[in-house]
Amino acid sequence: MPQIVFEHVTKRFGSLEVLPPIDLTLENGEFTVLVGPSGCGKSTTLRILAGLEQLSGGEIYFDDRAIGRLEPKERDIAMVFQDYALYPHMNVARNMSFGLRLARVPRPEIDARVQRVAKMLSITHLLERKPAELSGGQRQRVAMGRALVRDASTFLFDEPLSNLDAKLRAQMRTELGEMRDRLEKNMVYVTHDQVEAMTLGDRIVVMNEGVVQQQGTPEELFKRPNNKFVAGFIGSPAINFIDGMLVEEKGRLWVRGAGFLLPLSEETASRVRPHKASEVTLGIRPSSINLDTDSGAPIELQVVVSEYLGAQTTLVTKLPSGEEVLVELPSAVSPRPGTLAAFAVVTDDILIFDRTTTLRL
Repeated sequence: MPQIVFEHVTKRFGSLEVLPPIDLTLENGEFTVLVGPSGCGKSTTLRILAGLEQLSGGEIYFDDRAIGRLEPKERDIAMVFQDYALYPHMNVARNMSFGLRLARVPRPEIDARVQRVAKMLSITHLLERKPAELSGGQRQRVAMGRALVRDASTFLFDEPLSNLDAKLRAQMRTELGEMRDRLEKNMVYVTHDQVEAMTLGDRIVVMNEGVVQQQGTPEELFKRPNNKFVAGFIGSPAINFIDGMLVEEKGRLWVRGAGFLLPLSEETASRVRPHKASEVTLGIRPSSINLDTDSGAPIELQVVVSEYLGAQTTLVTKLPSGEEVLVELPSAVSPRPGTLAAFAVVTDDILIFDRTTTLRL
């Protein structure tokens, strides 16, 4: 399994630069997820890696081997597409083995690979069926199987679950996670769904407008986002952003806003002080607000809407200024809409962003 290195990789369509220079290292054996909104350049990046789009500049290396200008068949890569791309006149076994037959792999080896992968994906009983006889989830497994029989060093996935319903997507995420652990291959996965990214990725690369905003583990991106974009894109329910001013009183650093005054933890204060940025934006996760007023800094919120989700309830609340604040609580203790309630913010979890640069301080 090679280490994959993007070195100043760029892509232009005519005069339009869709990928500014990208420098990125994907460690061997990792499940890497490229995530971001539609049009951010993640699929273009994947297609460049696959050889389906040409580089405009820079180079891609597999270890020390430059592969950025090689034909797709020379890269030892297999790809799963969003639209499955199955041949309707072929049964499942022939769809899975099509690339191997083109490569003139011996028939006994083809049969052995198809049987092995079909067993891993639990589709052995479907091998004689045509694509029209399969459900959406089954067709997706076949598309994955066609890539996996290639036994490549690197597997690429371009939004493979986007056509499935929510329940089936959750099921397929679990199966993909199990497959990742069994195969121990390089996997690069593109999605716009941050839940998929967080649940599947060893490493997540967040992109926006062709630029890599941050890469790291799911925990790093959730707890230590580089900027407001990453903080807002990662996490569900979405993070709360509230404008405020840094003030120092009695030797302690606080954030004062319209209708609230929150102290910063010593760790956060020591990080923020050197920047001397007075106008800031608070980032507070809905899960960092609770009803235990002894656990953090007090804040009074008006409950407007209660969204019951079983064990958890998401509250839409408002500050005295009218700004909305999302709160996530256990349903058993959730106050009713119309209630003016005393909440607590876990100060260790507060993120501070420079209001001008949007960078985390």
